[in-house]
Amino acid sequence: MSAYTSTLNASIGMQAETVRLLELWEPGMTAAQVYDIALASGDFPTMSARRLRNFVTESFAPCCLAAEGRPALVLKQLQPCVSKPVFNQLHFLYTSRAHPLLGDFVRQLYWPAYMAGREEITNQDARLFVSDANRAGLTTSTWTDNTVQRVARYLTGSCADFGLLEPGTRQKRKILPFRLAQPVAIFLAYDLHFGGLGDNLILTHPDWELFGLDRHDVLDQLKRLGPQAGLIIQSASGAVRIDWSYRTLEEVLDVIAG
Repeated sequence: MSAYTSTLNASIGMQAETVRLLELWEPGMTAAQVYDIALASGDFPTMSARRLRNFVTESFAPCCLAAEGRPALVLKQLQPCVSKPVFNQLHFLYTSRAHPLLGDFVRQLYWPAYMAGREEITNQDARLFVSDANRAGLTTSTWTDNTVQRVARYLTGSCADFGLLEPGTRQKRKILPFRLAQPVAIFLAYDLHFGGLGDNLILTHPDWELFGLDRHDVLDQLKRLGPQAGLIIQSASGAVRIDWSYRTLEEVLDVIAG
């Protein structure tokens, strides 16, 4: 597991800016090239050159330029075609992969709180989570109390950006309903399949836990999608076999885009 970093702050409240960078991005671009074209575009007038560079290198690049830019390709192609909630869930998936601290916070604190019927999550809850991780040596270095406090706010702020918690600047945030959208379920299943995972391992991948789903939930979801997702699922004695109709990422994106 990658060590937790404190760079999540670079992405908070930056959804519109992320979309604009995706519009400017072309396959093969490096982070430095994205920064140069963004700076030259004049489309980020409220951001200093330094802040723009930090946004590109600490937010956009880890999230969107990983895996040879595949996340950027997916998000760029789907953004004009899908609803905002669907796009946000895809962006959340990639952001959580890029920032394990966010993913683990959602899996280990948000969903248990949701399942327990809690109505809110506080910055203090997040601070305790970060403090425990810091003491356990999961961070890139030993963080000061001030850094722990700041990172805790980043976590709740990021969850608000992606629709898991209510927005705004506050010490307590209401937990919002957050259900995996069908197009995102289709994409994630095929994304894991194209990544080389076997059918049974796909059902237990930690990415599903970002949406509060366990193996049984995932199997039910994929069975319901069935032909719509190009899936034929056979299950017996705990083993699952899936026939995948779509052979390429482009086919899957075309189906999702409608």
